[in-house]
Amino acid sequence: MTIRPFHVAFPVSDLVETRHFYENILGCTVGRTSDHWIDFNLFGHQITAHLCSGGSGEVPVNLVDGKKVPVQHWGVILEMEQWQRLADKLKQHQINFVIKPYIRFKGEIGEQATMFFLDPSGNALEFKAFADDQSIFATSS
Repeated sequence: MTIRPFHVAFPVSDLVETRHFYENILGCTVGRTSDHWIDFNLFGHQITAHLCSGGSGEVPVNLVDGKKVPVQHWGVILEMEQWQRLADKLKQHQINFVIKPYIRFKGEIGEQATMFFLDPSGNALEFKAFADDQSIFATSS
């Protein structure tokens, strides 16, 4: 099975700030744009930032591995080397992590490298990696 790119659209409050963050910090290339939205290529997936007014308010969280994970979030599962390079780059840019890069579920099924941070509009992003991609959907049964 060939995995096709996903598409996700999300609200932002400032297109200039959003473009800088996604293009210069996350390394996305820019696709089509207008005065109200920008398409980005995020590791081969199409994401679209839509300008909208109003704040998103407080983000609900759930405890996962003892950490407060933003319930509404999205991101990409990277290869471990890509994940480490991105984590290093984000640290160089002094990104304020919601959850700093670490290994979650260490020694358990589903062990993974993960990190959470917010974009300039407060959208929660998670990037993760598995040492063995077979464990992405592994269960304990």
